[in-house]
Amino acid sequence: MKVLIVNTSERTGGAAVAANRLMEALNRNGAQAKMLVRDKQTDSLKVVALKRSPWLRWNFLWERLCLFFHLHFNRKNLFAVDIANAGSDITRLREFREADIIHLHWINQGMLSLKNIRKILQSGKPVVWTMHDFWPCTGICHYPRMCSGYLRRCGRCPYMPGGGSGSDLSNAVWNKKSKIYNTGNIIFVACSKWLADKARQSSLLRGRQVECIPNAIDTHIYRPTDKHAARERLKLPAEKRLILFVSQRITDERKGIRFFIDAIAKIAEDHPEMQETAGVVILGGHAEEFADKLALPVYPIGFVSDEKTILDVYNSVDLFVLPSLEDNLPNTIMESMACGVPCVGFRSGGIPEMIDHRKNGYVAKYRDADDLSRGIYWTLCEADQEQLSREAVRKVVMNYSQSSVALQYTEVYNHALAFKRFGI
Repeated sequence: MKVLIVNTSERTGGAAVAANRLMEALNRNGAQAKMLVRDKQTDSLKVVALKRSPWLRWNFLWERLCLFFHLHFNRKNLFAVDIANAGSDITRLREFREADIIHLHWINQGMLSLKNIRKILQSGKPVVWTMHDFWPCTGICHYPRMCSGYLRRCGRCPYMPGGGSGSDLSNAVWNKKSKIYNTGNIIFVACSKWLADKARQSSLLRGRQVECIPNAIDTHIYRPTDKHAARERLKLPAEKRLILFVSQRITDERKGIRFFIDAIAKIAEDHPEMQETAGVVILGGHAEEFADKLALPVYPIGFVSDEKTILDVYNSVDLFVLPSLEDNLPNTIMESMACGVPCVGFRSGGIPEMIDHRKNGYVAKYRDADDLSRGIYWTLCEADQEQLSREAVRKVVMNYSQSSVALQYTEVYNHALAFKRFGI
């Protein structure tokens, strides 16, 4: 079975990491999988890039310019929404023609337009679409926050200036998606039960097949290693209890940095001794900007793309905290747990599916900095760290192994092929 995995980037972003890992898992379990990307970042022969041309950059810029206009020239939500009005036709590529299954992942920011998706469906190729956020089941947003418009029919979008109108940009794109989805059969896959449940309620996907399959991880790479050696390589203090916060962009409000700052302040106030015995490691863009905003010593590492360094970061810390306000199935939690690092996060999105409360970490009340603080202190100072670590590794091995995930996707692919051949 030949599978073509389509994603905007090869390596950048959580969806790219998940798509790459799926490709490896499928190839190790009997399939022939390739990735098609706009942004190729390695020399892997299994990853094919779109042919370089000025149009690739223009597709991205044109969509941003159109959005900038609709947002009344305000940059605030410029990357919170996508309209897919420009992209590349991949149906003429040899990799597309040879594939048995077309597997879409995160295809925004100029990779595929809605017209391109319609053409893919009209080709007759079976299509599977893994949802790494809400965009396939909303008009334009990747995360609807508190908005429930996508349950009925998008419009009056809170991302639009003044809250939009009934016939705003989100409604127009919703209508286009609705027509396109009716031109062919797509099997949608959500990475978490939370997102699968939300997607099934969407007016766009109601009555359509929505499966739930988690992301995969290679536990031969992501595994516990020597903590002291990792700290030496990163020049981190040897004896302190270290708390990790990770985000591609630390300034992304959705990742909950404000609640993390408040929780750390509460810990420092209630347990002043921790200002000497604990510290915070920050991994991600703009990390240095938060060095003076936390009540514990901060060790900013910045943005890192090297996998060996990332592994050292996970293995150097005692706890990973991700207070996301809305998240699907974060790779960072999976990676931390695979390295034996217990996690603390809010009861939000797919996070409670990953963290088993007081078994391999702590699930705090949603948007509650005080409970987040209690969870951090309990995990660091009161719980059995070795037991939490063992349970974290066990959870990953049992639920997110490459062979398990590849098998689940193979079943979905076979169903898609059967639908094409026999209409079942």
